[in-house]
Amino acid sequence: MKQIAIDWRVVAGAVALVAAASAVVLRQYFQKPGNPEDEERRRRSQLNQVGRIVEGLVVELVESQAPVAAPSSEMLSRNKGAASGLAGSGLRRLVRYSYSIAGVTYETAQDVTGLEERLCLERIASGQPASVKYDPSNPSNSILVADDWSGLH
Repeated sequence: MKQIAIDWRVVAGAVALVAAASAVVLRQYFQKPGNPEDEERRRRSQLNQVGRIVEGLVVELVESQAPVAAPSSEMLSRNKGAASGLAGSGLRRLVRYSYSIAGVTYETAQDVTGLEERLCLERIASGQPASVKYDPSNPSNSILVADDWSGLH
């Protein structure tokens, strides 16, 4: 009889664990997508914490009056979320840059609109060396500037 009671406790614990896991999965599935600006801020913060630094080069500064066009599928595969400022109007600033890791060269862009206080935009020039933080588990995910860090020299 004692053996049966233990088995029921294990079963009840497993059922509770499955119910909790199901609740988490359903919440993630039905949760509305976040604000792209907030998602980009979280991405920059995470990369700033875990990222490794590699030397790269600034390719160009692109300024646009219209909202930034949706990035191509190639750019999305290289750097998810690089162009964060898809919403809103006004002047948008993208810094295109390149870097190499283990013989692979990556060229991508980061929307730096709202991070101007971390930059001296008038000093950004093509070919300028810069430090790039990248995710060691996904080297194509990188940043040039974060809220409290700048790789521009």
